[in-house]
Amino acid sequence: MKLDSMKGLNRTHYCGEIPLEGGEVVVCGFADRVRDMGNLIFINLRDRTGIVQLAFNDETDREIFAKAQNIHSEYVLMAKGVVTPRESVNHKLKTGAVEIIVSDLRILSKAQTTPFEVTNSDKVNEELKLRYRYLDLRNPKLQNNLMLRHEIAKAAREYFYDNDFLEIETPMMIRSTPEGARDYLVPSRVHKGSFYALPQSPQIYKQLLMVSGFDRYVQIARCFRDEDLRADRQPEFTQIDLEMSFTDVDGLIEMGEGFLKHICKMVLNKDIETPLPRYTYADAMNRFGSDKPDTRFGMEIQDITDTVKDIDFVVFKSAIEAGGSVRAIVARDAATTYTRKEIDKLTEHAKGIGAKGLAYIRWTSDGANCSFKKFLGDGDLDRILSTLDAKEGDLVLIAADKDRVALPVLGALRLIVAKRLDIIPQDKMNFLVITEMPFFELDEETGKWVAMHHPFTMPMEECLDSLDSDPASVRAQAFDFVVNGVELSSGSMRITDYELQQKMFEALGLTDEEIETKFGFLVEAYRYAAPPHGGMGFGLDRLAMILSGADSLRDVVAFPKVQNASELMSACPAQVDTQQLEELGIEVSKSDSE
Repeated sequence: MKLDSMKGLNRTHYCGEIPLEGGEVVVCGFADRVRDMGNLIFINLRDRTGIVQLAFNDETDREIFAKAQNIHSEYVLMAKGVVTPRESVNHKLKTGAVEIIVSDLRILSKAQTTPFEVTNSDKVNEELKLRYRYLDLRNPKLQNNLMLRHEIAKAAREYFYDNDFLEIETPMMIRSTPEGARDYLVPSRVHKGSFYALPQSPQIYKQLLMVSGFDRYVQIARCFRDEDLRADRQPEFTQIDLEMSFTDVDGLIEMGEGFLKHICKMVLNKDIETPLPRYTYADAMNRFGSDKPDTRFGMEIQDITDTVKDIDFVVFKSAIEAGGSVRAIVARDAATTYTRKEIDKLTEHAKGIGAKGLAYIRWTSDGANCSFKKFLGDGDLDRILSTLDAKEGDLVLIAADKDRVALPVLGALRLIVAKRLDIIPQDKMNFLVITEMPFFELDEETGKWVAMHHPFTMPMEECLDSLDSDPASVRAQAFDFVVNGVELSSGSMRITDYELQQKMFEALGLTDEEIETKFGFLVEAYRYAAPPHGGMGFGLDRLAMILSGADSLRDVVAFPKVQNASELMSACPAQVDTQQLEELGIEVSKSDSE
């Protein structure tokens, strides 16, 4: 079949935007579905805006009708015709009340049989869809996700431009500096043996822009981290990155709240109330066992240490004596759902994330079955149930350990149980802010204190005297924006006093030589004065995932990577030829290339 030309026709409308009042139109797109009924042919034409029905009947030119008979799914078509009311309205389509009686039909490209049905790929193997990603991207669901992502980026620029931010690009090839993950390295052909790094974030450069006098910077920035993948992480990702001078933590948070309010209104036409709820890091951990809590449901963690401290149960006693606590969550009406076998699965999961075990009270119509009942005295069980406000039908899960173990364990179980009970409202978005983040965290392997964020974060003023004596107590002028258990943004005020910055580097165990090698240019810049400043970066991918209701970042990224950081469609990463390696002065060992 000879392909047609577009000559003489120009698209007048998208398929999903056909005027209902009629008139002549020209549309283009992919053949989504073909129904040949003998004397009638209907073709659903699909583009990124939707579907419209093309109709061919007894009055259609016979050459056009014969051409329509040869069309198959995914052919690329151009059609001209008159918009007419449909006899049978399709209420599932925006244009379901009309059809186009075709007077001119062009076949612009033919398609061989696709490896899966493009618009019905939900049950198709994920690897197959990623291998043919360009086909899967024709799926309206994915197209809508990517268009929503575009709307977020557009609205972000509008908001920050209106608030006097300047969009400034920072380098994509930079010096390798520690930011919490492995760098992707780029070898230099000119400087053999030396490497650039792809930026984990524009952090240092945007701080230098504040030193340079650009008091409000924004950039939709590509970032790269060589770390293991998961549902909400890709090795390359996009941040809506910003930095502000002459502000404080409250000013930064207010700017971020305004941004989220603007995005939700412009993209989803939803209003969110600001200011957003704020929780300190300590409060979030104590109540939800997470620094990115999902507050769409209750089941908050309760401290029952005082209630059980006199019970002769070694698990509770040893935890309390070691400086820990006994914490519990109450799953309402869960006793019938969670059998002993189901509770054993929860216990194994708890052990897998650090717990020594899990105690429970399962209160059915037969009474309260308690896993540590033989250690209880008269009235002990009633006191525990009363403290927790537990009722018949409830399930109580108890963890006893150091807080850094017990709280995250119950936080994880809280989510598992809530999903199992189906009590999380899926149509709700709970935005919140976590403040007063810890400055340091203990590296369990090395026993050293490391920066929880980056080493340029400003400690809270009242904590400065504790930097050396009590690092665990040091809180940072840092915050996170969270929605439905997903971290959207991390931000902080930055250190601008070069002497304090030097002290922070030393507190993190960096030698003078390491400081000079990795951060010397930044420390030197601060010697020439810097305005107080801070900033944050909103994850565009995660924001698109949440607002679109997608389950994975893959659903909002055009060409995503899989678990092993490969891209299945183009089969990258891939080996390169010897000449390219020789130009870079690189030799790959046989064991590395196998």
